[in-house]
Amino acid sequence: MASLARLLQNRPASCLYQKINDPTSKGVFLLAQLSTSAQNLSPPTPPPAPQSHDQKKWKWSSLFLFIPGAITFGLGTWQLFRRQEKIEELEFKKKRLQMEPTNLNSMSSLLPGPGDLGSLEFRRVVCEGVYDESKSVFVGPRSRSISGLVENGYYVLTPLLLRKEPGSVQLSVLVNRGWVPRSWRNKFLENSAEITQSSITKVDDAEHKHEPWWKFWTKGAAVSKDLKHHNIELVKVLGVIRGSEKPSIYVPANEPSTGQWFYVDVPAIVQHLGLPESTIYVEEINEDVNPSKPYPIPKELNSLISHSVMPRDHLNYVFTWYSLSAAVTFMAIKRTLPKKSQR
Repeated sequence: MASLARLLQNRPASCLYQKINDPTSKGVFLLAQLSTSAQNLSPPTPPPAPQSHDQKKWKWSSLFLFIPGAITFGLGTWQLFRRQEKIEELEFKKKRLQMEPTNLNSMSSLLPGPGDLGSLEFRRVVCEGVYDESKSVFVGPRSRSISGLVENGYYVLTPLLLRKEPGSVQLSVLVNRGWVPRSWRNKFLENSAEITQSSITKVDDAEHKHEPWWKFWTKGAAVSKDLKHHNIELVKVLGVIRGSEKPSIYVPANEPSTGQWFYVDVPAIVQHLGLPESTIYVEEINEDVNPSKPYPIPKELNSLISHSVMPRDHLNYVFTWYSLSAAVTFMAIKRTLPKKSQR
């Protein structure tokens, strides 16, 4: 049969056509035999063609589908680390706040300045002195919820002139006395200059006309009686040593020249008020508010050991990011797998 097929290949097509159409020959049978022989003699199936450039490019570009899954997985892992850091930070604050308060009036050495508070921040302190109302600054606006209503106000920061005890050094303290409403601030700014000038005049007339104020405070109990006689209020402050605030990108820059303070920048405020660089910044936490003087409202102690994002919130973020990573990775795998051919 193979020899016959070779023979037919060498013969002209016209001869083959005549032979098949010859009524006296078995043309139909010959044609069927030739078809079967041609199938049997067909060359083997060639190997699959090499992948084109576009196919290779698609395989490499499909890897980019896994990038969102990797990014979201990394964000979830970062939230785990942030949660652990937040837990350690809260434990550090709690331990510091549980320590006994330090009396600043009897300090025998200077404390580090605002730029070096690693060993003092969140330490409770107690001190006595007189507020220098003429140098008060207001930081804000800061909102506060009162009886379900949100009201804008400010934090009032005032230097405290400490009562110096024998054998102690003279410290400079800047106290955050708490929150006041806008109306209180406006009224205070109108009256503070007159009140402060009157208080200073009374002190100068109290048999110490030519002595500086820090010598005046060293006289002990006799001074307290003299202060009451001249209507100068000696205040006791219980607070926590703090540092400057870290503003977000949405908080405007402070404008000391116009008296606009949007966040607490201790070195800048100290310099603006003419206080020593070693001035300590203290946030008052005294909860014994005088009903006759409801403002300023000191900060609550719990507010010092809380964050806008607590550790439990970080766990929610971890679950969210990991779930999103699993979802987009599953879609990427499904997209890159070859589709099954339909029969």
